[in-house]
Amino acid sequence: MEKVKVGIVGCGNISGIYFKNMTQVFEILEVKACADLDMGRAKAKAAEFAGVKAMTVDELMADPEIRIVVNLTIPKAHAPVALRAVQSGKSVHSEKPLSLTREEGKQLLKEAKQHKVLVGGAPDTFMGAGIQTCRQLIESGAIGTPVAATAFMMCHGHEGWHPDPEFYYEVGGGPMFDMGPYYLTALVNLLGPVKRVQGSARISFPTRTITSEKKRGKVVQVEVPTHVAGIMDFESGAVGTIVTSFDVWRHHLPCIEIHGSEGSLVVPDPNGFGGTPLLFKKGEQDWKEVALTRPYAENSRGIGVADMAYSLLRKRRKHRCSGLLTYHVLDLMHAFHDASANGKAVKVRSKCEKPALMPEGLKPGQLDA
Repeated sequence: MEKVKVGIVGCGNISGIYFKNMTQVFEILEVKACADLDMGRAKAKAAEFAGVKAMTVDELMADPEIRIVVNLTIPKAHAPVALRAVQSGKSVHSEKPLSLTREEGKQLLKEAKQHKVLVGGAPDTFMGAGIQTCRQLIESGAIGTPVAATAFMMCHGHEGWHPDPEFYYEVGGGPMFDMGPYYLTALVNLLGPVKRVQGSARISFPTRTITSEKKRGKVVQVEVPTHVAGIMDFESGAVGTIVTSFDVWRHHLPCIEIHGSEGSLVVPDPNGFGGTPLLFKKGEQDWKEVALTRPYAENSRGIGVADMAYSLLRKRRKHRCSGLLTYHVLDLMHAFHDASANGKAVKVRSKCEKPALMPEGLKPGQLDA
């Protein structure tokens, strides 16, 4: 199989699983290089994975063999790094969120179109076996017509375990921008795009004290809402509820449920690839576990990059983690904050399509049957 050469920018915590999967799982990818502001981190990753060369960002962007830049930088660097990649004639897949602002996101999509390259981004977890099986169930009519959805992501923040938690409380962070993309992308994949949102948000604690090592005792000023509750009107007619919070100690709420005219569906954690869907059908007495019908139940981060590579080689094939999808999710997250700040519903102007359902029976490392 023809391979697409990839360069990774950003060698922090999340990069390990990308390196592993893109060098060992997805046969269409070849990781040629990696870069980081800390050259020591780049060299360490290059030494860990055979065939990968540590480069400066300038060198990586200038390498004509690299066709996809995988942008694993911190949120405030997502747009500048992605824009530079696009202007260098490279497609780019960024960690979430796509950018900090709508304006940055729009500029990125415009430049990508002008340079005839692809833009997309995380999360790609919706391509995993758990959510794809739920998508197949919905489309086969297992719960009838979807009428409602609920989504909950609630914890008490990251300052107790993350070594560098400050950015979770800066602009571009917070529970909606940090974890909301997993839930919103899953919901759009299952139910389609959203046309209107309402929301309420607050900063519950103005400061956070880091209790993890290496910065124990440092006080962080909170710049973004840490509890966000939203309501979504989907174009399909379904009504969704989402709550994301860094202010909750414990809870018993499900990650995602979809309720239809003929039954209900418990969707596995959208921050993972597998899980066990639960189906309740009208007339039955209890939930039933559903066997996974699609591949990639293990941690398959990087599958969205591989999907982009397939689309680069097969020009008419749309990639699933598209720029329109990632921008629509960015637009939704801002809309919840805007609705809260302005005290009124927000009409969502961005549009996207539901990504194509993953095929059955794929061989490990492949995405097309």
